[in-house]
Amino acid sequence: MSITKVGENINLGQPLTAKANHVFVFIEIFEREGGIQSYVKDVFRAYLALREPLCAEVFLLRDGPGCSNPFESDKLKFHYFKTQSLQLGRVRMTMALLACLLRQRPQHVFCGHVNLAPLVGMLCQLLGIPYTVMTHGKEVWQPLPNVIKYYLQKAAHIWTVSRYTRQVASATNNLDAAKVKILPCAVNADHFTPGAKQTLLLERYGLTGAKVIMTVARLWSGDIYKGVDVTILALPQIARVFPEVKYLVIGRGDDQPRLARLAKENGVSDRVIFAGFIPTKELVAHYRLADAYVMPSLEGFGIVYLEAMACGVPVLSGNADGSADPLQDGKLGWRVPHRDPDAVAAACIEILKGHDQRCDGRWLRSEAIAHFGIDAFQQRLKSLGVWGCKGVGV
Repeated sequence: MSITKVGENINLGQPLTAKANHVFVFIEIFEREGGIQSYVKDVFRAYLALREPLCAEVFLLRDGPGCSNPFESDKLKFHYFKTQSLQLGRVRMTMALLACLLRQRPQHVFCGHVNLAPLVGMLCQLLGIPYTVMTHGKEVWQPLPNVIKYYLQKAAHIWTVSRYTRQVASATNNLDAAKVKILPCAVNADHFTPGAKQTLLLERYGLTGAKVIMTVARLWSGDIYKGVDVTILALPQIARVFPEVKYLVIGRGDDQPRLARLAKENGVSDRVIFAGFIPTKELVAHYRLADAYVMPSLEGFGIVYLEAMACGVPVLSGNADGSADPLQDGKLGWRVPHRDPDAVAAACIEILKGHDQRCDGRWLRSEAIAHFGIDAFQQRLKSLGVWGCKGVGV
């Protein structure tokens, strides 16, 4: 295993490792939890499942060598560049990446975020190496700075997670839609599974005997599009049909005080429970508390919908975003106007009544896994045709 540590001198004349077929460059994967981080880990799992001979170097700008990384192997070799000075870390990573590309001359480079596209694109164009840029959602929905847009346009391929993001990003930033390949998020069906509601958690949150709707989201003032406020506004209508309804909100952020005030102003503060941050390993038990997963949002994709469905929980999303893909255009869940409390209330009442096939947890889980399980993700990754080795399979 080869690890480039912070402060290590970079010798352009020495190879970093054995010959690499590919190079991956990411900002941060292991020291923060989130949708992008989960997505990249699935890319690593799928890459490891591709048949030999393949080997990749992975450059991580903001992860340190002490992070918990289960993917370090002869097939994936990691280099860490976390420093207190972000600029210094970026300079060191640039030097190490250049050394790697000069020595290894990999078949392809994969850039994990548009903010890294100028760095990766400049080096790859200089050396004549094709590169792919991964995109995820809202970071490419608005017009990008010209330098980022240029290196996106010059990429051999662009990956994104949904049809919606491909459409919006291509139109907004003048991208060739034919270059934009869809690699949707995946769900770990071995981890996210149905199960009984834990008595301990029901008692902790005061949910015993309640009909529970739930959201997992960042509660940041810049992310009000998640729709927690809209769901709070829908609660009085839901409560008229289901007096026992409660709303479990998982997540943290500076918008929580506003949301708490909103609940109080609408007479539902006793129905809204703010659980705060819950680690990924504990999320499954919390999903199992829910009778409905409700997030009328604007998502690039929305992996949380898959997680809920894999746990057998029916879902509600917005109707004008990337959630069309995990919900299969409404086949697997309810899609409503994302800022409409009346529509959210009506859909929640339907879900809690439980008469629709989309409330059948066993069927819902089966469909979600068939479309978005790890096996499906691996097959999609293989089919992208960028690995440059004949006979590569899974």
